[in-house]
Amino acid sequence: SSQFTYFILSVSSNLAKQEQSIFELWGHGKCPEELYSSLKNYPVEKMVPFLHSGSTYKIKIHTFNKTLTQEEKVKRIDALEFLPFEGKVNLKKPQHVFSILEDYGLDPNHIPENPHNIYFGRWIADGQRELIESYSVKKRHFIGNTSMDAGLSFIMANHGKVKKNDIVFDPFVGTGGLLIASAHFGAYVYGTDIDYNTVHGLGKASRKNQKWRGPDENIRANLRQYGLEKYYLDVLVSDASKPSWRKGTYFDAIITDPPYGIRESTRRTGSQKEIPKGIEKCPESHVPVSLSYHLSDMFFDLLNFSAETLVLGGRLVYWLPVYTPEYTEEMVPWHPCLKLISNCEQKLSSHTSRRLITMEKVKEFENFSDSFLLQIKL
Repeated sequence: SSQFTYFILSVSSNLAKQEQSIFELWGHGKCPEELYSSLKNYPVEKMVPFLHSGSTYKIKIHTFNKTLTQEEKVKRIDALEFLPFEGKVNLKKPQHVFSILEDYGLDPNHIPENPHNIYFGRWIADGQRELIESYSVKKRHFIGNTSMDAGLSFIMANHGKVKKNDIVFDPFVGTGGLLIASAHFGAYVYGTDIDYNTVHGLGKASRKNQKWRGPDENIRANLRQYGLEKYYLDVLVSDASKPSWRKGTYFDAIITDPPYGIRESTRRTGSQKEIPKGIEKCPESHVPVSLSYHLSDMFFDLLNFSAETLVLGGRLVYWLPVYTPEYTEEMVPWHPCLKLISNCEQKLSSHTSRRLITMEKVKEFENFSDSFLLQIKL
């Protein structure tokens, strides 16, 4: 707009707590004095429509990566008394909401005493943050030890540009948290997992004070819980290292959280020749053991499979675990048919993190030969 400056604020200490809102920017500074000077230079004629005597308003404080006491918040609001507010304060249903936004960076292990940036503006609209609460894993019918946080699930679906009538696939589906987020946006969802018990909702429960899973605890029931069952295609027991798909392009997005071997072991099915010595062989029609699945092999297979089955312009979104002190961008897996779109970090500890990798298919499939072996240091 030629009359106003708008900005979308998206600042957080980690991806799970990300907020997005649109504000009309009235002032900005690196410190309170700079902010106040900026506000005093903002045209009064642009303020008046929202500050006149017949209006109601309230002022909110948002801090990112830091928590303020109520006393500190009141002090910051009182410091804005030089603004020409003539309306009445209404904390419940104000006509206009103004916000002070303080950014303390992204590192929760090193929070500065003073903010990097301070903004003041008129609130225009929020994103869909309420989805995080309404789709909370705590309220979900069927969960596991590694069910994806609702906020992260929706972020991944957004990175995958999931839209109505898309077909979205998760090769490591688990309890289906990522399918739920995609189905919310109108996509038809499908998944596979090597764990028979998880796919069929059998075995020990993950909830406290519940020993065994109930007969109706499954991925379909989760989608039914949110009125999304019509988008459920199916979930199969299958090995991601040995996909059973015919050659072709099927998916608009592949959104997944591969197991890292921390709380979920990385496994694949083994052949008779691969069975370790000392284990009795079974009939040829039966695979008696699951073998370890090295992370580099898993990502190699995932990228190759995505390049082959995604439509042109389709996206692959997945998590890559890294050891922070040794991480470099060259460690991110790549494929000649896939273009890296974004690489975001979620800190897990002072020395570990995981990267949310988003890639887009930009050309028809070429086999990812051994000459392109992934150089991953995990």
